Amino acid sequence: MKGIILAGGEGTRLYPLTLSVSKQLLPVYDKPLIYYPLCTLMSANIRDILCITTPNEINNFKKLLQKGNQWGINISYAIQKKPRGIADAFLIGEKFIGKNSVALILGDNIFYGIDLENILISNKKNFKGGKIFTYKVKDPSRYGVVETLNDKVISIIEKPKKPKSQYVSTGLYFYDNDVINIAKNIKLSNRNELEITDVNKKYLSNNLLEAIKLETGTVWLDAGTTDSLLHAAQYVQIIQERQKIQICSPEEISLYKKWITKKDIKNIISKSTENDYIDYLKNLIRK
Repeated sequence: MKGIILAGGEGTRLYPLTLSVSKQLLPVYDKPLIYYPLCTLMSANIRDILCITTPNEINNFKKLLQKGNQWGINISYAIQKKPRGIADAFLIGEKFIGKNSVALILGDNIFYGIDLENILISNKKNFKGGKIFTYKVKDPSRYGVVETLNDKVISIIEKPKKPKSQYVSTGLYFYDNDVINIAKNIKLSNRNELEITDVNKKYLSNNLLEAIKLETGTVWLDAGTTDSLLHAAQYVQIIQERQKIQICSPEEISLYKKWITKKDIKNIISKSTENDYIDYLKNLIRK
């Protein structure tokens, strides 16, 4: 399975924070926002990752993430010239995906949970169709509401006044290779975008769309507004300080999966100034 992080868009919901910088480069406590979706893909054992961003920001992403080899992964880059919807990622990434299945994650989505890694790995194995990851919320009418029966999706309704479920679609999707042709054949919406909902509805019409419920113990945060960005930072700070852990450290994930060695982390440390994050890495290699 290949992985795509969609980090394009204009970040207008975060004005004026994003006038000069992509929202995915903004900090969520002690790490750039894009580290969080990157680590979600890495947790799923996905090592070939495409970062799709804007013409103005691509060099900044390259400077931050480099080629990924420092974490034992491969990161490549592509440009979305203008916002054309989430499903546009499959057209931009067609050559990158090749004949593989693909995971798509939005660059402002944060996932964290004790059993999340096992959920992701088990669901990326051989499958036919599409899988959307759903989360139970208090105010489902703000989202795309997913109605299911025995994990099969019955309906997806965007921002309904009377939701049939409290489960909504998050910004994480697994698809088989058919997603490329499906994306090619959907029409632009009234917003002049290729909507991911239309992709999902196509899989739904073929009875090939499955909903994976992220249950209690898993956290999903959409850091696309000023309030949610602040709440995400506060959540990360509280958990890290109380439990003495790191949420979404690519170095730690890579070391745990044996994609890199302690020597590689020493090399990262040697290029950095002393801070809490570096202290955490030092403790990793002392174990």
